[in-house]
Amino acid sequence: MTHLDQSALDRVAPERLDMSLDAGLRRFMIGVYNKVALGLVLSAGLAYLTSMVPPVRDAMFRTTADGRFVGYTLIGMIVAFAPIVVLLGSMFAMRTPTARGASLLYWTISALIGASLGVVGLVYTGASLATTFLITATAFGGLSLFGYTTKKDLTGFGSFLLVGLLGLVVAMLVQMFWNPPGFSFAISAIGVLIFAGLIAYDTQRLKLTYHQLGGDAAALGAASSYGALSLYLDFVNLFQFLLNLFGQRR
Repeated sequence: MTHLDQSALDRVAPERLDMSLDAGLRRFMIGVYNKVALGLVLSAGLAYLTSMVPPVRDAMFRTTADGRFVGYTLIGMIVAFAPIVVLLGSMFAMRTPTARGASLLYWTISALIGASLGVVGLVYTGASLATTFLITATAFGGLSLFGYTTKKDLTGFGSFLLVGLLGLVVAMLVQMFWNPPGFSFAISAIGVLIFAGLIAYDTQRLKLTYHQLGGDAAALGAASSYGALSLYLDFVNLFQFLLNLFGQRR
């Protein structure tokens, strides 16, 4: 994902900024949270469509006679991997992102991930999905509030989390070929910790981004979409790892 110059942001120490009283920052952050919320609504709607509407479900997933998930169709595989392709492509195609381009990227990723999330509706019970979503939303709110209000610089912590995220991706690739007992549980537990930390870290980065851009409306428009994308991905990944740990399967 495209980020602003990290070195420029690092020069703005969080503990020197009393931005909790900045009306402009509040408007900026509310705009980000609204995008995250609408993105989750869009994703939930598409997940329902792809898991509960038989023609769409059958086009994306292979299921048993009683509706349980057993695999992806070719279309389902394409949709599942499309967000990664789009994100990687945007790193090269959007070197100088505009507000419109960043917004299009956000809604495209939200739609693709939402469509692929239909699989969770086939694997887990409705009650389990609802409970886990509420837990995720509560945790997200608390962690993001911490990232917004803390005076502690989370830059070093964030760098540690990003290294951990890389290790997590490698472990998930290994799991595709080697999955001893307890390995999946360990990956999910580590995933919960990493994305919980990233919620706080990314929230603080948004504060620093706002300050560094200094009121540039065009740049802030793009930053709000990129910020919403970061928090949206944190939320969705936290939700999925919590489901892996505590979700009740059909």
